[in-house]
Amino acid sequence: MTARYIIGLDYGTDSARGVLIDAATGDQVADCVHPYRHGVMTQSLPDGTALGRSWALQNAADYVEAAEDILGKLGRGRVIQSIGLGFTASSPMPVTAEGVPLSQLHTAEPHAYVKLWKHGAAQSHADAINAKGGAFLDNFGGKLSGEWLLAKAAQIAAEAPAIWDETGRFIESGDWMVWQLTGSELRSLGFAAYKAQYSADTGYPVHLVPGLSSRLADPLPIGSPAGGLCEAWRDRTGIAGDAIVAVAVIDSHVVLPAIGAVSDGCLTGALGTSAVYLLLSEQFQPLPKGIEGVAKDGTIRGLWCYEAGQASFGDVLSWFVKTFPAGATADESFAFYNGEAAKLPPGANRLVALDWWNGNRVPLADSRLSGLLMGLTMSTTSVDIYRALIESISYGARSIVELFEAGGFAITRLVLTSGLAGRNPLLVQIMADVLGRSVEIPVIANATSVGAAIHGAVAAGIVADYAEGTRRYGAKESTTCAPRAEHKSAYDALYRNYRRLCDDASVRYTMHRLNAG
Repeated sequence: MTARYIIGLDYGTDSARGVLIDAATGDQVADCVHPYRHGVMTQSLPDGTALGRSWALQNAADYVEAAEDILGKLGRGRVIQSIGLGFTASSPMPVTAEGVPLSQLHTAEPHAYVKLWKHGAAQSHADAINAKGGAFLDNFGGKLSGEWLLAKAAQIAAEAPAIWDETGRFIESGDWMVWQLTGSELRSLGFAAYKAQYSADTGYPVHLVPGLSSRLADPLPIGSPAGGLCEAWRDRTGIAGDAIVAVAVIDSHVVLPAIGAVSDGCLTGALGTSAVYLLLSEQFQPLPKGIEGVAKDGTIRGLWCYEAGQASFGDVLSWFVKTFPAGATADESFAFYNGEAAKLPPGANRLVALDWWNGNRVPLADSRLSGLLMGLTMSTTSVDIYRALIESISYGARSIVELFEAGGFAITRLVLTSGLAGRNPLLVQIMADVLGRSVEIPVIANATSVGAAIHGAVAAGIVADYAEGTRRYGAKESTTCAPRAEHKSAYDALYRNYRRLCDDASVRYTMHRLNAG
């Protein structure tokens, strides 16, 4: 009997990853990583055109190149039953009505490129929208983030009207990639609801940006098929079989079925460059104050998913070891810093930091905020600072958990996932200590790509639902990290210091002034 496979694609910030899974046994057969040729463009475009402060762009051509490489390596000559995609968000791009990225037509125009999720230069447009308010913000804490699609559309319309006039469709990169693979523009409810404030009752708030209505499209629920892989892509990749492509999923959301997080009361922390926290609920409850958003059928079919996040998480640690290396490679530096920082008891470094290095998502929705390190003296060491950074992102996680609890939610499980959770046990232990509760870490390779593959399997009817997808293809075991009782009082006191800084309006005012120049 001919072997049959499913493929999951995970488009991250710096690279795309794919995994090939035996559809019958659930075994991971192969995986592949493809770094983006142009990476994240924060200083200049490929032709040297300079970018402004807080810009973060990508080149759509890199996504196509990654798909061709990964699908070819994993699928050539094989019978592929389904393909699922997870993608960073909100990372929209302007394209023609036929789907051609405007960056191909205007290579020297920054507004023609993908605005990556951490593009912060649209915050002023979000602020203007927030000042007017509206019912469309009710499920998003009354605030639109500058990272989201609507603010980025408003920025193009205001700052590059010629580009906006030429834009036939304004589309999330994940939806656009599905369009390329299938030949059909079919959008995802996950992107539409969480990043463009779409409602089944009222649609998109298209009044916010002139001409926005004609540039968007109604979405399909998560787990819906977008169509089979088109002939052009079959020729490019050598893939055989039905190869049903699912509508795309937000990258941090796509992992849930791979780690068994598919039930009411489960809070998942997807820890990566940034961190996203997803709480599943069978019943709708009003959005807790400060939490980013809520939607049904945008993450797991049949469940409401409440979303919160930290704009900076693993990337602040990566920045630190790159800027202050303690070894020949990043791995060596991490090994040194983790080993030495583990020797410090809570509070020994006499430092407190704010985790706002890419701005703050929850509860402030303000990308103009920045990081802060307080308590430095002539005796402070690099290890002290590294530990303070780990503690700061853990405090940020605790503040999110407390917002959910204050909103009346009962958290029955707390699951941490991603490669970062698996390879940095010090971080996981400090998070458990700061949170004061046990955390689960599922043991599974390529979790995000596997989650994408499960979404594809649901769309193709290979599995009946996400629960079956989890049983067949998801993690089979997990480890548990318990908090250390002897550290509770110290971290409670340190966390109060963190909260005082967060609540200090003068701190935020100063950050705004510093970032205004």
